[in-house]
Amino acid sequence: MADTDANKPKGKKAKSLQAEPKTVAEAKKLEEASYWELTDDEILLRSPVPEDDYKTSDSWRVFRIMGEFVGGFDSLATITKGVSVFGSARTPESDPNYKAARETGKLLAEAGFEVITGGGPGIMEAANRGAFEAGKMSVGCNIELPFEQSPNPYQKKSLTFKYFFVRKTMFIKYSNAYVIFPGGYGTLDELFEALTLIQTRKIRNFPVVLFNSQYWRGMLSWLTSTMLNEKNINPEDLGLIHLTDSPKDAVDFIVKTFEERTNGNGKGSGTES
Repeated sequence: MADTDANKPKGKKAKSLQAEPKTVAEAKKLEEASYWELTDDEILLRSPVPEDDYKTSDSWRVFRIMGEFVGGFDSLATITKGVSVFGSARTPESDPNYKAARETGKLLAEAGFEVITGGGPGIMEAANRGAFEAGKMSVGCNIELPFEQSPNPYQKKSLTFKYFFVRKTMFIKYSNAYVIFPGGYGTLDELFEALTLIQTRKIRNFPVVLFNSQYWRGMLSWLTSTMLNEKNINPEDLGLIHLTDSPKDAVDFIVKTFEERTNGNGKGSGTES
């Protein structure tokens, strides 16, 4: 892993930098020395090795995972018109994308939708802020990370998850649309997971809006010229994406799609019943 500001240990009192631990047992020792913070995801997803003296505990960890699902379902049970907004945590308040995400959150809230984000800074903060300032429901599904992610202050309902896959289930289950602002790996992960679930009919087809055509132009060009040309997707798969540069257009598209679906079957859920 490249040595960047994002993955350097912060606030740790280490005499010298050490190599990343190779086993969970190693990581535990470094954690006790206040050098390495081990996440529950890392423990769960590492392949067992002989040095891990508690490798048989995976089956017991299921109860913690189950508890996170139950807690998430209970907390979000009243979210019936959720829209999730994704984007970079590194976007500053002065950035046009931050301002657009804030406006999008406000317009979504005023249209009667609950705004859901990952709860962090940047685009997530902007979308939460727009909904919060409109006096409507603003939800943050936060995640525990080793060195980053501090919850933004614009959440009326704030949850914290240890496991990424539990958190991602909440986004999908309680969303009627995704709005994807410019972002990095995590943003792309959410985008393509949603497209995959829609394409394979694991969830109902809901709007997936890409915001900022300039940012996404190269990716969309590659999808068209390479992936489609190689017949790895069908032409209609590209129709799953709505591209826009306008917060109003993004929200109008979501409202129109939601109303068409609701009028057609009386349901607004993003998942099949």
